[in-house]
Amino acid sequence: MTGILRVPAASEGTPRLRLLVLVAMQAHVPGVAGAAFRAADTRSQPRPEGSNPEVPYQAFGCSIFPSSMAPPTEQAGASLQPEEWGDATCPLLFIQLNQLLSTPAGLEWRETARWIKFEEKVEDGGERWSAPHVPALLLRSLFQLRTCLQKGTMLLDLDALSFKEIIDKALSGQPEEAELQPELRERLAALLLRQPQHQPTKSPLRLLAELSLSPCRGKAKSWSEPGAQLSETPLKEQLRNRFKKKVPPGAEAAHVAVGEVEFLEKPFTAFIRLRQGAALGSLAEVALPSRFLFILLGPQAKVKAYHEVGRAMATLLTDELFQRVARQAEHREDLIAGMEAFLNELTVLPPGKWDPSTRIPPPSCLPSPHRRTAVHTPDRQSHGNGDMAAAGDRAGLGHARSGEELERTGRLFGGLLRDIRRKAPWYGSDFSDALHPQCLSAVLYIYLATVTNAITFGGMLGDATANMQGVLESFLGTAFAGSIFCLFSGQPLTILSSTGPVLVFERLLFSFSQDHSLDYLEFRLWIGLWVAFFGVVLVATEASHLVRYFTRFTEEGFCALISLIFIYDSLKKMLSLADAFPINWQYRLDNVTSYSCVCNLSSPGHSSAGNNTPLPSPLAPPQPPTALARLSRSQCLGRGGHLLGTSCQYVPDVTLVSFLLFGGTFLSCTVLKHFRSSRYFPAGVRRLVSDFAIILAILASCAVDAALGLETPKLLVPSELKPTNPARGWIVFPFGANPWWVCLVSSVPAVLVTILIFMDQQITAVILNRREYKLQKGAGFHLDLLCVSLLMVVTSATGLPWYVSATVISLAHMESLRKESETSAPGEHPKFLGIREQRLTGLAVFVLMGVSIFMAPILKHIPMPVLYGVFLYMGVAALNSIQLTDRVRLLLMPAKHQPDLAYLRHVPLRRVHLFTVIQLLCLALLWLLKSTTAAVIFPVMLLALVGIRKGLERIFSLHDLSWLDNLLPAPAGKEAEGKEPGKQMEEGSNSEEVGDVPGAPFFHRPPRGRSLAWAEAEAGWDPAAWRGCLRGLGALPVPALSCFSRQSELMHRPGAEVNISVN
Repeated sequence: MTGILRVPAASEGTPRLRLLVLVAMQAHVPGVAGAAFRAADTRSQPRPEGSNPEVPYQAFGCSIFPSSMAPPTEQAGASLQPEEWGDATCPLLFIQLNQLLSTPAGLEWRETARWIKFEEKVEDGGERWSAPHVPALLLRSLFQLRTCLQKGTMLLDLDALSFKEIIDKALSGQPEEAELQPELRERLAALLLRQPQHQPTKSPLRLLAELSLSPCRGKAKSWSEPGAQLSETPLKEQLRNRFKKKVPPGAEAAHVAVGEVEFLEKPFTAFIRLRQGAALGSLAEVALPSRFLFILLGPQAKVKAYHEVGRAMATLLTDELFQRVARQAEHREDLIAGMEAFLNELTVLPPGKWDPSTRIPPPSCLPSPHRRTAVHTPDRQSHGNGDMAAAGDRAGLGHARSGEELERTGRLFGGLLRDIRRKAPWYGSDFSDALHPQCLSAVLYIYLATVTNAITFGGMLGDATANMQGVLESFLGTAFAGSIFCLFSGQPLTILSSTGPVLVFERLLFSFSQDHSLDYLEFRLWIGLWVAFFGVVLVATEASHLVRYFTRFTEEGFCALISLIFIYDSLKKMLSLADAFPINWQYRLDNVTSYSCVCNLSSPGHSSAGNNTPLPSPLAPPQPPTALARLSRSQCLGRGGHLLGTSCQYVPDVTLVSFLLFGGTFLSCTVLKHFRSSRYFPAGVRRLVSDFAIILAILASCAVDAALGLETPKLLVPSELKPTNPARGWIVFPFGANPWWVCLVSSVPAVLVTILIFMDQQITAVILNRREYKLQKGAGFHLDLLCVSLLMVVTSATGLPWYVSATVISLAHMESLRKESETSAPGEHPKFLGIREQRLTGLAVFVLMGVSIFMAPILKHIPMPVLYGVFLYMGVAALNSIQLTDRVRLLLMPAKHQPDLAYLRHVPLRRVHLFTVIQLLCLALLWLLKSTTAAVIFPVMLLALVGIRKGLERIFSLHDLSWLDNLLPAPAGKEAEGKEPGKQMEEGSNSEEVGDVPGAPFFHRPPRGRSLAWAEAEAGWDPAAWRGCLRGLGALPVPALSCFSRQSELMHRPGAEVNISVN
């Protein structure tokens, strides 16, 4: 389909415009577009004399002359009060469709469908509600509904307190041409006041009870007898209806009643809006105040059409934008304009390409009303990867740390004081907000994770430092440092722990001390003091301002590294069980009669020190006396005897059972955590199981282990308060063991540790304070860094491990405190409301860490493979939470099987793969540095990630980076001219683009320095009318629309033309 709009340029006289169309298209413009064009014609300025009024616009029904007709969306928005078009949300509507049906007992109203956000239908048989689904409407029904709203009775802001009063006013307020006879009005009123038969939502127990009693009592009793009058008070069945739990507080009801009657010759329609919500007795399925009513009754033989019009009205009321218009409309035209705006966004599916009976499941997320009412369509395609407007918009969404937390004050400790002032008002609520059962689950989960981490890293520290720091020091240090941090930090949801990068530095530091005959703890003390000093200097100079340069690229690289460390360590620990408890490869069931083991006290030789591998032999040893044969292994060895036999070194397959517990715990955690979205059990049970998923998985695995009775490795915590290495004390003195110059030389490695602590702490803080977590109490980057720095002094002076934010455990802590909406409409996913921000869960975790020494008799029943399974789950969960994992999966997927991700719509796939490969190479380099002798420069490599990210701007456009990453903040000198490229381009596009044409990829702009507004003024046409016409063109089924504006000289040259092609 091709058309050309030929616009002659201005002549020497008055500028004129003429529209010539080669292909007639008006017949193909139904509904909105045609109405918009015809309205533009009728309201346009008078045409020049001598011109044929039909020629310029007969094909399109459109005029480009100035028009006072605003587009439907603008009219809809104009009908609202300005303050209510902002962030205020309308009360949710419960909409019920009652249909008049003919039964053997006569006519009766029956509930056939209901809506909150999605449609539910009563299935055939009237005993079951369908699954929620997106309503599919007939286009004809929408046009018929528009006709009903144009010609029917409309009562806005009606003052009425009962349904009878509403019906009386609706019947008496009919237009003169449609007024009914008194007899018909009485019959119609009596019919409308009948009690509808509802379809209540029953519990499974009630359904079973009715099923068991149905043979004795016959058909289940309905709410009311056919023909009964509507009750003015709610029925007890309404009050007991379980569906009310799905309706949020403050919701209102809307009623749609349709049907056919034999005594009417023409349809009766009425749309009613009450000034105040009124309780209309037993009219609705649930007892809610009613706000809207729509009635459509007409002659027979059109029951299907009436039903579809009723569904269209109910669907229209579920739309939040139309509901805003319906609540604020003052005239009938306002309501029609709201419907036109709804039709402007309508998507039509061809009838032969899909099955209309298919029920479309509800989507996981819906576009917000603000996005739908945006001036520029959000999914507008961009030509080229340099779309600065889109990049600026994405930058605004991505920079979650661009708030006042990271703004420089220019004063010493200015950022710290601002953090304290920000967090102080919330300090009381940080404890009261923890009074929720979900916090108990979080405490138990994070406590076990922290205990496992302390034992794991404590053991590694003991191996790396000759037990100068061991498990006991790890427990005490974690308890002390974590408690202080939770009490005084800016982000108390952060969990302090020993981390992999710090462990690497401790190993290198101990090796250096041993090689140069230095006292390790004293050398470490001076490094810790220097790190604390440097940390205070960073806080004083507001160095946390540099966090603005930590984009998703840096965050994901560090988070992936820590997650892989968790996964690697858990698997490594499990594989090491094969050394302590080897699998019995030599065991043969057929030789079981030849296996035996006895205690021999007579011969000193051949004592067995191990208990790992069976030694099969066809010959059994001589049997000693029975009393000696019954001695246990420990009793035999205690008496100086030795074991003889082929099964003395046999042990059960502990390794196999340990791996089963390990994998079972991981799978149980994964399944139970996702149980919230399961189809089984009520929502409250699913939510409870999901909140306590980790604890339930641990308890189940411990029960299995106890039932089997095998000696799997158990959790062993220190039971005495004494240093792991007897050669050290609890206080480290700064002088005496090392030369005096060590206190100065230690500043060099302290610089590396400072970089490591700063990067580790601040990257974790950046991840935890991202916008998607919806934190309300603000961040505290400077205050957190100060707490970590001061804790370095205490832990260094006492010989305890150094602590910093643990990324994976902190993310697990955040996830365990997620808040979601308790009431959600059928088909709607629970809304994420934020994180339960408080200090008590972290404080309780670290207090329990301190008393764990006295809980050894209880903790020793927990198998270590179970805790390693929790470790694996935490690492995998943290790894799955980053975009890098999704992009790595894309490398293994054919294009046709790839998910519909947002960045795939805007960035070429090869560019996505290139970005992913660069990230993977950086991650591999970090892993190699951590695992080799070059680990001393590991902190510098973390800092280099920011530089690598800056260098990516030479490879990728800002448009690509805005979707795959976050844009870096502009330098201070360029903020005025380039910090918001999106806004600058948007301002230019407002004057350069011709209208807001859906489906138009982009418009060729006028010559440099000349905007379209200038061209319009030169050509002599009105911008509003021109844009209105092009908005109408946007509703046409055309693939693309390109507008070419010519030079000023061409436009003023007589006879010159500006061609607008429609392809």
